[in-house]
Amino acid sequence: MARRVIARDQMVKLIVGAGQASPSPPIGPALGSKGVKSIDFCKEFNARTAHMTPGIPIPARVTVRPDRSFHFELRTPTTSYLLLQAAGVKERKNKLRGGMAAGKESIGEVSLKHVYDIAKVKQSELRLSGLSLEGLCKSVIAQARSCGITVVP
Repeated sequence: MARRVIARDQMVKLIVGAGQASPSPPIGPALGSKGVKSIDFCKEFNARTAHMTPGIPIPARVTVRPDRSFHFELRTPTTSYLLLQAAGVKERKNKLRGGMAAGKESIGEVSLKHVYDIAKVKQSELRLSGLSLEGLCKSVIAQARSCGITVVP
């Protein structure tokens, strides 16, 4: 006899521009495969990100319950996006992109003040609130290095 599987919550991770959610790919297929109406998510996401600057990539974790209801939490913008903005990097192919050879090529500079400000933004997130500001700054500096951004004192 086949065992009956207990239904569990399913997690979907999305990165969507603030105020720009639409049921087209990638949101529609990602949520549609879980049985969620993507238009409901888009309306709620756009309402909750209406106060933000349009287009900032916002990570969202959508939890889909077995009865096909859902809830989601918004996170702070990605560290790489904040670093590239602070460095004043120009868009390539309609996207902000880091250096091609991260260790050898530098695409911009950020000061320690920028690093500190980014770490403060990231610390406001609930899951990172327990970490020290010094540890977050080290993490931001490491991310900057991997993006090809030089940190100057």
